[in-house]
Amino acid sequence: GHRGVDSTGETTYKKTTSSALKGAIQLGITHTVGSLSTKPERDVLMQDFYVVESIFFPSEGSNLTPAHHYNDFRFKTYAPVAFRYFRELFGIRPDDYLYSLCSEPLIELSNSGASGSLFYVSSDDEFIIKTVQHKEAEFLQKLLPGYYMNLNQNPRTLLPKFYGLYCVQAGGKNIRIVVMNNLLPRSVKMHLKYDLKGSTYKRRASQKEREKVFPTYKDLDFMQDIPDGLFLDSDMYNALCKTLQRDCLVLQSFKIMDYSLLVAIHNIDLAQREHAMADGTCQADTRRPTAQKALYSTAMESIQGEARRGGTIETDDQMGGIPARNAKGERLLLYVGIIDVLQSYRFVKKLEHSWKALVHDGDTVSVHRPSFYAERFQRFMCNTVFKKIPLKPSPSKKSRSGTAVPRRS
Repeated sequence: GHRGVDSTGETTYKKTTSSALKGAIQLGITHTVGSLSTKPERDVLMQDFYVVESIFFPSEGSNLTPAHHYNDFRFKTYAPVAFRYFRELFGIRPDDYLYSLCSEPLIELSNSGASGSLFYVSSDDEFIIKTVQHKEAEFLQKLLPGYYMNLNQNPRTLLPKFYGLYCVQAGGKNIRIVVMNNLLPRSVKMHLKYDLKGSTYKRRASQKEREKVFPTYKDLDFMQDIPDGLFLDSDMYNALCKTLQRDCLVLQSFKIMDYSLLVAIHNIDLAQREHAMADGTCQADTRRPTAQKALYSTAMESIQGEARRGGTIETDDQMGGIPARNAKGERLLLYVGIIDVLQSYRFVKKLEHSWKALVHDGDTVSVHRPSFYAERFQRFMCNTVFKKIPLKPSPSKKSRSGTAVPRRS
């Protein structure tokens, strides 16, 4: 991919150092959000989705831009008015957006998945910034009108929340970045993490992945590690599966496939045991996690409507996670979201070759495929991964494991 490391050991992306890229992103976003605030609020029009604004940042500064220590670069903002609307929908005020992204240095995440992208998180944990390929950025632009329509009808979704699409042009290269919601707050320790597609073909984490500090496991690993699945109370289970169903319908309508559900698990009981063992001597982080500010951005808010029991039941100690239990009865918090929705175009091309060879009526494959993918995905999530807490533990379960399946009071 485009990632590299220079002679000083610093990460580079398309030969631009990470520190120069972070600086350019912050300068560019500060400028674009500032200039947008002078434009009056209005409804989003169809042409707003296709606007690209561009500004040049010479290192010595200009009458529009400040001087800086990096090489000259150009900063492009895609669909600024449309993205302003999306941010508003999620309750993100321009000054909060700027403060989160630009007041403190961005933090580079080291464990960046297989895509070869760079990931940064804002210092307050609110936003993820990810480099995307040209085709992915193009695909997102195409999706915007449909994405707008979908969010208007339904802001509660497990689909990625896109807050901005930008491009830094430096050294003759285009580095496109997207700003999204952060699914995994750093202040909550995740004990396990899975990337699930509902497919078992080659879906096991590689040896290289397993050696990482915080590996991302896959479907076969999940079925081996958590054969009984994750137990949710019935309201929560229904809300989650209904949200997944709705989101899959949207992805299917865009002919998107190959997306995953990211499931990260914080084990409350295990965390308490770890705390007791550490005995407070070398506690790394005693800060109370601060709740995320953006609306609908936590897993809990993404699946729950306001109607539930006369208001939201999210309490402070759930930190935005969805409460669940494992077969041992340990209390868990789940952090979930659908990821990799922009990679469809690559997958479609691959499928056209391989599937036509496998299936006799090859012409129908690409037509059926997104619906097949969506159905298999939902079936796996709502039958294998997530389960309702049974009201009475069944005797067979009891005798097999010696512990009853947990019951919620």
